[in-house]
Amino acid sequence: MDLYLKDKVVIVTGGTKGIGRGIVYSMANEDAIVMMVNRPGVEGPQIEAELRAKGKKVHYIAAELTNVDECKRVIDETVALYGRIDVIVNNAGGNNQLDLSTPPEEFMKGLRDNLIHYYALVHYAHDYLIKSQGTIVNIGSHVSITGQGHTSAYVAAKGAIDGLTREWAAYFCDKGVNVNCIVPGSVWTNSYVKWAAQFPDPEARRRKAEQSIPFGRRMTKVEEFADLVVYVASSRSKHLTGEIIVCDGGYTRLDRVLTV
Repeated sequence: MDLYLKDKVVIVTGGTKGIGRGIVYSMANEDAIVMMVNRPGVEGPQIEAELRAKGKKVHYIAAELTNVDECKRVIDETVALYGRIDVIVNNAGGNNQLDLSTPPEEFMKGLRDNLIHYYALVHYAHDYLIKSQGTIVNIGSHVSITGQGHTSAYVAAKGAIDGLTREWAAYFCDKGVNVNCIVPGSVWTNSYVKWAAQFPDPEARRRKAEQSIPFGRRMTKVEEFADLVVYVASSRSKHLTGEIIVCDGGYTRLDRVLTV
């Protein structure tokens, strides 16, 4: 199926690791022009070189997205190169484990790290998205649905992202821009590898965690999640807007009898 993403200009934040990296590869496989945004590091240039060697149009932009001026620079650099923006995939962030014992100042920083750049990028890309009749895909988290018990700042940010998805969908509905949120559950990335490594038998701990996932008793593959994001970002799903789509093997939606 042609997703009509060839030469569409796509910004993917948090694009060098985990889910974001998977989205970059999946977008590149659809021959989109991918602006891969992440903090400075060796992974960005390596991925850019690898994909360009395969004839893909991928550009790495090193940026600290917790700085709103850097968010504006990402938009300005993208437009300077290609004159347009068709898709923004807001993905950058991470569970910072800041619970109710956290001082309010650190809580606010946790919110900023996981939320403000979602708003800032869309704010600065506003006119370009309308001009291209573009698409916004926000990446959420299942913890905004379930809670987790020890991560107040992250849950607050992800809950706000759910709300902003519907707010922006309402705002843009007469401007031709559709907005959706894709929510991962447990996706087997390096973050989960590090988590499992804390236990005496990491593989056994992974298997135990997977038993709570009803469909297939396994974690979601990065490629599965990334391909869903790419489809939702494409014009094939243009009439989909304001949706919060959960991709987690039924973990958050199905009866507890299946997850215990």
